Amino acid sequence: MATNICLLAAATFLLAGLVKGVIGMGLPTVAMGLLAIVLPPAEAAALLVVPSLVTNVWQLLAGPRFTAQVLRLWTMMAGVMLGTIAGVGILASDTAGLASIGLGSALAVYAVVGLAGLRIAVVRRHEGWLAPLVGVTTGLVTGATGVFVIPAVPYLQAIGLEKEELIQTLGLSFTVSTVALAVGLLRVDAWHADLAWMSLLMLVPALTGMQAGQMLRRRIASSTFRRVFFVGLLLLGLYLALQGIR
Repeated sequence: MATNICLLAAATFLLAGLVKGVIGMGLPTVAMGLLAIVLPPAEAAALLVVPSLVTNVWQLLAGPRFTAQVLRLWTMMAGVMLGTIAGVGILASDTAGLASIGLGSALAVYAVVGLAGLRIAVVRRHEGWLAPLVGVTTGLVTGATGVFVIPAVPYLQAIGLEKEELIQTLGLSFTVSTVALAVGLLRVDAWHADLAWMSLLMLVPALTGMQAGQMLRRRIASSTFRRVFFVGLLLLGLYLALQGIR
């Protein structure tokens, strides 16, 4: 891989890690959006695997209620795994751009709804059937775009989690999505040894950025965090939609 592409990738993962540290998500969205300028989507997704896996495991284990969240969300996680492996072939096809536009648009609309103060709430008794449906849908979107956000993030935000619980459950969802993405890429022969080594190297800037972002997040009040969270979603959604158009 050319030196200029390696430098761009390192700067991309530093920025993506910073965003993730602040709002608990955004690493795949930022990384896929910027790397897709110079790399095919499947190769960009392959570079994402190691930084995404490690940063999400870190985020997951740093939260307050690991076991409780796993027990509550295991059916959703199973759906994410199945949907991602089934849909990952789309990422290497010519329809990946259209999928990116749709995902970005949906993300931006959800962020606008959140900033307007309109709360979406899921009643606990409906989680039994809704969680696996959300999981499979999220997996299919991940397989098409390499981004793990919709509809997992709106769903997790709607089930009434506190700030640190939400950050932890996002880490859980994204960890499962990353593992499923890696399996799917292997299934379609899109993850090779040279990309695996480069993905490992990108872990350093990603962790550096995430550490800085977490330090910023601890200084943010819950109400401010909510606004930052939705503004971050809006910017990520618009960026992803624009990248799909290009």
